[in-house]
Amino acid sequence: MDIEEHPQLVKWLRSRSLIDDHAPDCENLTGGVSNKTVLVTSSSGSVVVKQALSELRVATSWTCSPERIHREGLGLRVLKSVLPSGATPNWLAEDETDHILVMSAIPKPHVNWKSLLFTGQSETGQIDQFAALLAAIHTAPITEAMAPFRDTQFFEDLRLSPYYGYTASRVAESATFLHDLTEETRQQTDHLVHGDYSPKNVLVHNGQLILLDHEVMHVGDPAFDVGFAMTHLLSKAHHLTPHRRIFVNAAHQFWSRYATQTDADRDLAERAARHTLACLLARVSGQSPLEYLSAQEQQRQKAVCLEIMQASAVTHMDVTMVIEWFIKGLGGTS
Repeated sequence: MDIEEHPQLVKWLRSRSLIDDHAPDCENLTGGVSNKTVLVTSSSGSVVVKQALSELRVATSWTCSPERIHREGLGLRVLKSVLPSGATPNWLAEDETDHILVMSAIPKPHVNWKSLLFTGQSETGQIDQFAALLAAIHTAPITEAMAPFRDTQFFEDLRLSPYYGYTASRVAESATFLHDLTEETRQQTDHLVHGDYSPKNVLVHNGQLILLDHEVMHVGDPAFDVGFAMTHLLSKAHHLTPHRRIFVNAAHQFWSRYATQTDADRDLAERAARHTLACLLARVSGQSPLEYLSAQEQQRQKAVCLEIMQASAVTHMDVTMVIEWFIKGLGGTS
């Protein structure tokens, strides 16, 4: 079944008593590269239906098993016991034949946090929530229900290979750094990791951040999530020059709140710094470049990252140092 064939989808939903209308409103949602997503609104309420693609919608060839949608379903159920009430949608149903997930829709009005950040709005309370949600994930005890997360194949296919592996193959100067970090990451097996912790995967409703897209969840290195999230704040600092200081402050605040709530040690701070650099480079030279950076900005970000990677002190840098070095390399905040 193709969920974008709406009559088929409506029939499927009605057969499972997930909607009660014969002719609900169906809207294809855009913005993602790895799934088809449809918002279905009926008199009984709204649901979001996702169907995983076997080939992602990017410029280069990038495939991953559509069974990852069921990792997202498990993530939704597990996070209900980890995060505050309302911080994720509710799991409603799955279909393992056509790789479909149904979840509750977030009530309106809501706004995508990435869109809000692009207006230069970075509220202290939202940054604190962003840090607190990640801290809650990383400090959650690994329970029997989380055992499937020890299979890291989706993380390999959707993160390590297209981000670090592909970038290393294209940017020779980064290869040793990225290969070493990849092996180091594979050795970390003690924490629940989201794997896609980004402002684009966050909605804001009544002041609360609501986290989406859990298909890369696994047990691994929490420092990856920090670096992945930090990359989005720092890349926006790069792109949105008039708001640069706002995003630099947000990056420092995010790390400070997260480190306090997780009691982060020096080793984690240094690994998170390396992941920040690696992700900053991967988002301009990997298989999933940030769509808002111009070609000139991509080249500049690449040059700054390589300069820091090749510095003798790079192995001892913590997150705070990487933030400052990166911004200095861009020309500062003035």
